[in-house]
Amino acid sequence: MSANLSKLPLRPSLLHIICGWLGSILAIGVIASIGSAAPATLVLGSFGASCVLVFGFPDLPFSQPRNVFIGHVLSSVVGVATLLVLGPGPFAMALATATAVAVMMALNCVHPPAGSNPIIIFLAYAGWEFVLFPTAIGATLLLVVALVFNNIGAGRRYPQYW
Repeated sequence: MSANLSKLPLRPSLLHIICGWLGSILAIGVIASIGSAAPATLVLGSFGASCVLVFGFPDLPFSQPRNVFIGHVLSSVVGVATLLVLGPGPFAMALATATAVAVMMALNCVHPPAGSNPIIIFLAYAGWEFVLFPTAIGATLLLVVALVFNNIGAGRRYPQYW
C-alpha cells in the first residue's frame, strides 16, 4: 500500500503573518478590555482558536461571520442544555461536544473552535448566561474587529459571504 503524501503547503507571506498577529492582538485585546469592565468575563478560550481562522485564514468557510457567530452560539446552547439535562460527567460532556459538532454540520455553520465550547461549559459548570456572556457578546466583538481589520488595505475583502 503506497501513501499519498501531499507536499507541505506554502508558508504564508510575512505580511500575512503580521496581519494575522495584529488582528489577533486587536480582537483579544478588545474582548479582554471590554470584558474587564463587564459584570462577566467575555474571554473564552476558543476565541484564541477563532483568531487563527478569522485573521490567519479569513477566506475559509470556517472563518466567515455566519460560521463564527452561529457556530459559537449553537455549541454553547447545546453545551448548557446537555449539562442541565444530564448533569456533569464524562459521557454527558462527550455527548454535548458530539451533538454540537453534528448540529453545526447539519446547519452548515461549522466553526471548529466552537466545538470546544461544550467542554468549557462542563468544566466551568456554566448556565444559560454563558450563551450571552461570553459567547454571543465575545463572538460579536471578535467579528466587529475582523470586519474592520480584515478590510483594511487594497485587495482585502471580508467576509466572503454572510
